[in-house]
Amino acid sequence: MGTDNLFHRRKAKAVDQLERRRAKRSSYEKVLIVCEGEKTEPNYFNECIQFYKLNTANVEVDGTCGSSPKSVYERAIELWEIEERKGDPYDRVYCVFDRDNHDNYDETVKRITDHAPEDVFYAAVSVPCFEYWLLLHFKYTTSPYAATGKLSVGGKVLEELKEVMPDYEKGNNNIFSSLSQQIEFAKNNADRALKHAKDNHTDNPSTCVHNLIDYLQNLKKL
Repeated sequence: MGTDNLFHRRKAKAVDQLERRRAKRSSYEKVLIVCEGEKTEPNYFNECIQFYKLNTANVEVDGTCGSSPKSVYERAIELWEIEERKGDPYDRVYCVFDRDNHDNYDETVKRITDHAPEDVFYAAVSVPCFEYWLLLHFKYTTSPYAATGKLSVGGKVLEELKEVMPDYEKGNNNIFSSLSQQIEFAKNNADRALKHAKDNHTDNPSTCVHNLIDYLQNLKKL
């Protein structure tokens, strides 16, 4: 009898906690964004959430998983399963990472694409790196990137970005707001570049970050 009472009390407490969590949220979808790195991408998306006045109880950003695509995906799975066990799963989970020189990039993209249930996990990837998305706020370019001399492939993109954004440093706190006036221009450029890449059977360069930004912009309408 005592064991049954304890079980029911624990169950009632869990239900109460779940209801209180749901009460803090707005009516739109619950979203998780897991990013590689600890600063640049998490800072960017946290600022995006603030800019569009989204409820942080609805949209969560995690940047505690390291920099490899595999670690981003595994962290996303871990957090998604925790919420699913609580009976409060995310409606969407975005994995944000770069191709860069990661060996497990293609495998991870496929795992995300094939993940069940469908239409929950999304890969918001950039090739070669996130800075290509930022560069598209200033110009449209589809010239492929390659490492040269002492510069890595990511370093080449960063070099080009600094020509139009001299104050840019990884981990800056105001990247989104400083580029907010050019966001639609960047989305247009990213969409064109992605189509160009597919037509030419390549992914260098390309990005899907604009799809995530568009989703966040329209989240309150969903």
